[in-house]
Amino acid sequence: ERLVESGGGLVQPGGSLRLSCAASGFTFSSYSMNWYREVPGKEREFVAFITSTGISTDYAGFVKDRFTISRDNAKNTAYLQMNSLKPEDTARYYCNARRGVFEYWGQGTQVTVSS
Repeated sequence: ERLVESGGGLVQPGGSLRLSCAASGFTFSSYSMNWYREVPGKEREFVAFITSTGISTDYAGFVKDRFTISRDNAKNTAYLQMNSLKPEDTARYYCNARRGVFEYWGQGTQVTVSS
C-alpha cells in the first residue's frame, strides 16, 4: 500500500498550487481521502476530507473557499487545489487514506508560500 504526494513547491502569496496524491496497492475507491499539514514544532492538522465516492467534502475553517479537494477514482488519485495561498499555509502536506481501522499515509510534499 502506497500513497505518493507531489505538486508542492515555492509560491508567492496569492498564488496557487495543486497537490496530487497517487495511490497504489489498495482499493482506492473504497477509502475516504484526507489532506493534513504539519509545521515543525506543531501538531499535524486536518485540512480537507472527501468521501470514497467524492460526493461529500469537508474543510478546516482556515482553508474554506480557498482550497478544493477532489478525486479521480479511475486514476487512483486525490487532489488538493490551493488558491489564494498565504504565508501561514507554509507546511508539509500529507495525504491520508482511511477505511475503518485501515489507514495509510504518504511521505508528504513541502509547500512554501513566500515572496
